[in-house]
Amino acid sequence: MFENRFEEGSLPPSLFTHEAHLRLAWIYIKNYGEEKAAAKISREIEQFDKLHGRGDKFNKTVTIAAIKVVDHFVGKSKSKDFKSFIQEFPRLKTAFKELLRTHYSRDIFTSKTAKVQFIEPDLLPFP
Repeated sequence: MFENRFEEGSLPPSLFTHEAHLRLAWIYIKNYGEEKAAAKISREIEQFDKLHGRGDKFNKTVTIAAIKVVDHFVGKSKSKDFKSFIQEFPRLKTAFKELLRTHYSRDIFTSKTAKVQFIEPDLLPFP
């Protein structure tokens, strides 16, 4: 099971793609709700990054913003599974950075502050 393999660290890092990140967000939102999903995914991705790298790739703002964006689309979705969900909202996969740029004027992808703490949007608040 994807979630278990990720959490125990047995998922190869090469398989933790952008789509896999979205899938994990979808699973956590469905299982735990948005607030708990944000805390859990932050903890798990940071741990995965330390286990499989130098621990310098994790970005708290991007991770929590991803949960908030995915949660917004989950609320609009008629899909029962992730594959259908991502087909229903392909922009999550193909234009994710652009979606986040509607919320942030600054570059949260390279910001040292954004890596360690969640920065609230300065353009458009999350719903």
